[in-house]
Order: sequence, then structure tokens, then C-alpha cells
Amino acid sequence: MMFSLIICTYMRPEPLFKLLQSVQKQNLYPDEILIIDGSLDHKTKILLNENQFENLKYFLVDDQNRGLTKQRNFGIDKLRDDLEIVCFLDDDTILEENYFQELINTYKKYPDALGVGGYIINETKWEKVSDDYKVSINEFYFDGWKRKDGSRFVLRKKLNLDSNCPPGFLPLFSHGRSIGFLPPSDKIYQVEQLMGGVSSFRKSVFENFSFSTYFEGYGLYEDADFTLRVSKVGKLYVNTKARLGHFHAASGRPNQYKYGKMVVRNGWYVWRVKNPNPVLKDRFKWNAIIIILTLIRFTNSVTSSNRKEAFTEAVGRSVAWWELIFNKPKVK
Repeated sequence: MMFSLIICTYMRPEPLFKLLQSVQKQNLYPDEILIIDGSLDHKTKILLNENQFENLKYFLVDDQNRGLTKQRNFGIDKLRDDLEIVCFLDDDTILEENYFQELINTYKKYPDALGVGGYIINETKWEKVSDDYKVSINEFYFDGWKRKDGSRFVLRKKLNLDSNCPPGFLPLFSHGRSIGFLPPSDKIYQVEQLMGGVSSFRKSVFENFSFSTYFEGYGLYEDADFTLRVSKVGKLYVNTKARLGHFHAASGRPNQYKYGKMVVRNGWYVWRVKNPNPVLKDRFKWNAIIIILTLIRFTNSVTSSNRKEAFTEAVGRSVAWWELIFNKPKVK
């Protein structure tokens, strides 16, 4: 199956170079690599001119096409006609050598798959446990594996506000558990959400779907919006053997105030993509969780080492929540 790799990047030449070096070591190499660069300088272009990679094409976009979703749509328009699969990677990831092979094999094993996601291995410590293991409230258990649960999820459990869906599926009140809560079991799981920076799709998907330009710039939750829409017409999977590391480069990220606003407004948008007409119970739970998480961030501004960041993010969340009363996003 011929496949393309699209990497959207912004002001991150060194992380991008490390990613491309890991792509170079793959036992199944992309038939096309498109670098869609939204940088405000030419450092990435210079680095790629000095270091050649097979099948690579470079595009520096202007203001009109800058931003994650716009750059992805730009890349889709530049794809070769003879490709079957389109892969997306964040520019601060590094692949294990069999990453693409495992993704492509998933499409062969599941011909009904419209999309397949990879699995990030360096963010969570998991432990295999016995079938009769008794899980504490401070732990999360799934499919024979456990991990430490975050304080916000522990609090949600105590308040009966935890997700009632498996990882990768969104409850009707939103605020689900992401695919990061799937264990490193070497299994393939069906989901309705993929992480955009470690995803792939059949090229035919883009005949009917594109990434929403509502999600400007950094594009927080743009992947949830896109994959929730796609999952309504076909199946998505995560292959936990398609492994990579995500190293969260700080450059190119929004400030914490803007990030806090995006968490709430973009979160509301994704909720309504999943559930356009929520009942009162779902409305109550969505708002209750937003308020609780905002209060936790205000608490972090006193207790954590990054006090300023926590406070400005909490303020951003608060402002965005009040704005929703008078100015809700229009879901397309």
C-alpha cells in the first residue's frame, strides 16, 4: 500500500530533523514526505537543504495557510494521486523502526478501517496485573494493565463525573479518556478518536472530509473534531505496536492564557460535534467538570512550581466559560 507522510511544522527545525532521522530508519519508508512549514523564518528550509531525505517535498506557506488545520489541508491538496494512505506526525515525535509497517499492516488486517493511529510510549508508566487485582481509586485499570490516575480523574471518580466509556470514546457529556489511556498491550483497539499527530487515514476519506479551520493556529482538539466526524461513517483503530515517542517541544505553543481559553471553547465545540443536542444531565456534567478543572488550576497557582502559568491558564478557562453564555462557537 503506497503511503504519504505529512508533517506540519512551525519554528521547530531541530525536533523536525530528529523526526526525519527516525523516518529514515524505518523498515517501510514513505513513498512521499510533505513538509508543510508555517515558520516565520527560513531555518527549517535551510536545514532541509543541507540534509537531503528521500521522497521529501518542502512547502513554506504564507499567512493565509498558516495554522495546523490549514497546513494539513494544504498538504492534502498536494498529495500524489496514486497513494492509498496518508499519515500525519507531529514534528516533535520520534518513531520506532517498525512504526509505518505496523500502521499499514493494520489496514490489511482490518479492510474496513478508515483511519489508524499510532501509540505514544514515553508519557505514561503502565504495569501488567493479574485478573483478580483490586484497583484502588488512585489507579486506572484497562484490559489487564494499570497506571496511576491523575488527581483530576480521582476527584471526578469521587464526584461520579468520570467517563463511562472506554478510552478513545467520548461520553455524551464529553470529557472522556483519550487513547493515552490504552495500555501497551500490543493489541489493536477500535476507537472513535485518534490523536492527530500520530494518525493516518485512507486517502479516500479526504474526498468528503477536511480539517476544520475553526481550530486556528495551534489547533487544540482539532483531531477530536475530525475523527469524531469520520467515525460516524466508518471505523477507526489504534495499533499499540505502532510505537513512537512524543517529546513536547516548547517552541510554537500558545501562551497559557490563550491555551486555557482554547481548552474550554474548543472543548465545547468538540462536545457539540459528538452530541449536538445534549440533555440537561449532560449539560450539567460538562459544565461541572469545566468548573472543577478550572478550580484545580487555580489551586495549582498556589501549590505548583509553575504558579504563573497555572494562574494565567485558569484565568483563560474562566473567561472562556463566561463567554460561552453570550458567544458560543458555531459548529459546522
